Parts: sequence; structure tokens; C-alpha cells
Amino acid sequence: MNTTELVSQLFLPLSLAIIMLGMGMTLVPADFTRIIKFPKAILLGLTNQLIFLPIIGFSLAIAFNLSPVMAVGLMILASCPGGPTSNLITQVCKGNIALSVTLTAIASVISILTIPFILSSALEYFGSSTNVSIKLPIVNTIIQIMGITVIPISIGMFIRKRKTNFALRMGKPMRTASIVIFILVFIAVLGANADKLVDGMKAAGLVTLVLNITTMGIGYLTAKLFKLNLKNAISITIESGIQNGTLALVIATSILNNVEMGIPIGAYAIWMFITSGVLMWYFGKRPEISYE
Repeated sequence: MNTTELVSQLFLPLSLAIIMLGMGMTLVPADFTRIIKFPKAILLGLTNQLIFLPIIGFSLAIAFNLSPVMAVGLMILASCPGGPTSNLITQVCKGNIALSVTLTAIASVISILTIPFILSSALEYFGSSTNVSIKLPIVNTIIQIMGITVIPISIGMFIRKRKTNFALRMGKPMRTASIVIFILVFIAVLGANADKLVDGMKAAGLVTLVLNITTMGIGYLTAKLFKLNLKNAISITIESGIQNGTLALVIATSILNNVEMGIPIGAYAIWMFITSGVLMWYFGKRPEISYE
């Protein structure tokens, strides 16, 4: 197992699972029933992620006149749902964690159907057809969602119910741990992709930065347009701009068998961590935000 595989397959999932456990200790069932009773935030978040994001990615690929391989790589990224990292960032930004987790889970399941359609269309349009059948690892994807998010969060919520005082005391330490793990993961990603970083930024640095800022901006603006509170707006902003890079790399390298298509994904990951770091600094220093 090389460094990249060690980071993506072991260190990152284990770290995120631990953080999800801590998040669970900040949640109660009412946090989820609240968003189910008022589903506007869920519908808006899913619309941004599953519809607007691929459209923006497609438009940017044309506007920047990307090569077919780079364009398809960008579309792979734009078609992927958010990942557990978005839940971590939401926690530090003091957004609605329950909404973030719900959006990640639902979008991940729906994307099993949407990704093959989007990528087949992209391959045909940009002329990079590889004549392969795009089939996602459904079982592995579901196991990943359950193992990294649902199960640890459920355990955390159980601890919150049984040991409330302990769970409340752990709130601040877990948020601090989230920041530390975020920084370590960022350094690990940089180290694992150092050899590709310069070429990736030259080939797709600007377009991936524009994609990241645009999707986050639209996420925030649409949330405010529909008069969602700040906690929900933060969650939708992050879910709109933080994609499941691991899944995107699997699609590019294992399913489409094209390492070059992973270049925009690597470039986007760098910008994603940088812009998320800015959001974490800005919102994380604010006092806890109410749901009002």
C-alpha cells in the first residue's frame, strides 16, 4: 500500500469515523425530526448538489475550452456527492450537522443512479468515450456511508442519551480535534500528491478554483434567497462545494481506467481544503448560532 492509498483508504476514513462519533454526541433525535418536518433545506441542498453542480461543471468545461480528458475529469468531480469531510467542516463552522449528514447520505444514494447518466453523456459530448459500462460499486458505497457516517453518529447519539454530561463536556475538545485532523489530512493529501500537484494546478487549477467558489457561492445565495437560517445556509454552502474526492478518483482511475482524468480532482481537493479552511476560520470563531 503506497502513501496515497494509506491516506485515502485508512487514515482518512478512520479519522472521519472518529470525528463522526464526536458529532453524534452533539446531536439528539430532535435535530433530525426538525429538518424532516421542514424539508425545504434538504430539497434545496439536493437541488444544488445533484442538478446545479453538474450544470456548472459542464458550463465551465466549455467556457475554459478544456481538453476532452480534463473536461470529463471535471464532470466526474461535479457528478459526485458530498463526502464525510463536509460533515467535519460543517461541525467546525457551527452549521446544522444533522442537515449536513442527511444531505450526504441521501445524495450519495441518489448519485448511484445519476453518475452513470451524467458521465455517459459527458463522455459522448466531449469525445472521450472509452466504450465502458459505468457501474458504481453500490454495495461498497453504501458500506462506506454506513461505516464512516451513520454508525459512528448513531453511537455518538446513544452516548449523548446515556451520558449527557460527558457528551456535553466533549463538545469543545471534539471540535478542536476536528480542526487538527482537518489540518493533518490536508498535509497528508499534499504530501501524497506532491508529484502531481504542479502539473495538476497548471492544467486545471483555475477552472477547479472557479468551480469551487461558484458552487459554494450559489449554495449560500440560494439558501438566503429561500430565507433559511444561518446554520442551514452554512451546511448547504459546504455541501454544495465539498465533493467526495475519493469516489471521484475511484471512478477516474478504476472504472474509466484513466489516471489523467484524476488531475482536476486532485486540483479541486487542494482548493476545497483551502476554501474550507477559510470558512472554518470565519464561522468557527463566531459564537454558537441558534436555529432561529
